[in-house]
Amino acid sequence: MREKLKVSCLECGATNNYPLAAVGKKVVCGRCKNILPTPGEVLELPAEQVINLVQKSSLALLIDFYSPTCAPCQLMHPVVEGLAKRRAGEVMVIKVNLEAQPELASAFSIQAVPTFVVLKQGYERGRNTGAMNETDFSLWVASKA
Repeated sequence: MREKLKVSCLECGATNNYPLAAVGKKVVCGRCKNILPTPGEVLELPAEQVINLVQKSSLALLIDFYSPTCAPCQLMHPVVEGLAKRRAGEVMVIKVNLEAQPELASAFSIQAVPTFVVLKQGYERGRNTGAMNETDFSLWVASKA
């Protein structure tokens, strides 16, 4: 098993090695000294941090655009969380509630929910709308990340 996983800083976008022995403790970015997110967590972030990660992160990002009242979105929730844990260190997973952050929906031209967007180094690598089974979703993310 790996002793460290890669994670991007939410502030400066630097890729850091996160020691697994430190899970539950405060781990800071080597560049800017801000607290790092725990690898494998599904993050709900303010719009500024989402845009910052899109522009600066060297890790692949999976953004899940959802609505809390959407049944397919709720169906995908455990699938997305499972993928975040399995692909920790390779893909950072971000959830964006369109009702709370409509400006991000507009910036990404989101027309339906759930919509999943995979980005790497600022470029969109893939987009998919609607619910999928866990296997198809995992294979789709793997092919784009």
